[in-house]
Amino acid sequence: MKLCITGGGTGGHLMIAESLVKAAVDDGHEVIFIGSKNGQDRKYFESHSLFSHVYFLDTTGVVNKKGLGKLKALYKVFKAFLISRSLLKKHNIRATYSVGGFSAAPASFATLSRFLPLFIHEQNAVEGRLNSLLKPYASRFISAYDENSPIKGYPVKDLYFEKARQRDKLETIIFMGGSHGAKAINDLALSVANKLQELDIKIIHQTGDKDYDRVKEEYERLHVEVELYSFTKDLDVLISRSDLAVSRAGASTLWELCAAGVPTLFVPFPHAAKDHQYHNAQFIVQNDLGWCERESEELKSKLEMVLDEELSDKSRRLLEYSQKGVASLMIKDIVGFVND
Repeated sequence: MKLCITGGGTGGHLMIAESLVKAAVDDGHEVIFIGSKNGQDRKYFESHSLFSHVYFLDTTGVVNKKGLGKLKALYKVFKAFLISRSLLKKHNIRATYSVGGFSAAPASFATLSRFLPLFIHEQNAVEGRLNSLLKPYASRFISAYDENSPIKGYPVKDLYFEKARQRDKLETIIFMGGSHGAKAINDLALSVANKLQELDIKIIHQTGDKDYDRVKEEYERLHVEVELYSFTKDLDVLISRSDLAVSRAGASTLWELCAAGVPTLFVPFPHAAKDHQYHNAQFIVQNDLGWCERESEELKSKLEMVLDEELSDKSRRLLEYSQKGVASLMIKDIVGFVND
């Protein structure tokens, strides 16, 4: 079967696309990708071997534009919509999976205009504006946070499940601020560094490029041993070695930590659209799978409280809650729907 995957703009959306195309190709399907020249789409998929064809159209976000800027953005979406219609016809596409983000708009609307099934994956607890708009017309709407979703769970790479284990004792903690780092998390790590060393807890810390030198100098001043990274592509290995995490609450990272069985204190990025990171983390808190604290003066005391918590129960429940092979289930769902 010939399928289209569309969407992106940010890494979180594109990681879902990556999981889906792998599952689809493993199942014997041909997949094209339609994204944007802007955002991170090209960085991820310009030389991606699993897609039979990749297309990057000239689109930008519309929501945050005003006046003439919004009109120009909408015109670009319309032109990309026409191109997407042609591409869907050219490749004889049977269904499209949207992973959200501004670059999903042209191909999603083109899919509906050609009366093809549109499947949507929502990565966050708060629905994106485009996904909310398209949801009533979608054949499926999949979300790990929605109890009515026909498929539960989140498409996480298998390697996180392969290295998963129950955490029973706190020997290593990892601080993660995302690809760009997070000053609040970096400062939190430094504020408790001496206490962690006294407790004989090893520290792994990913700082982000901009704050690496400052944090490195401060650890040296404190005479605290640390495994320090500005950025690393081996985050799965570091997570597998950790017993507790302090992290932002972007959807991909959140569910990767869940799949690995790592209890986590989430510190949401305060400027995320619709405050979605906070709501992502609240889903975890409400299911008693972890903790959440906003950036504030209470952050240090919250972490100190978490250090005294029993990890084994939360780690066990995380392992029970996470579901392997979600991307494969999503692809099989398309095939079943189209062939029904």
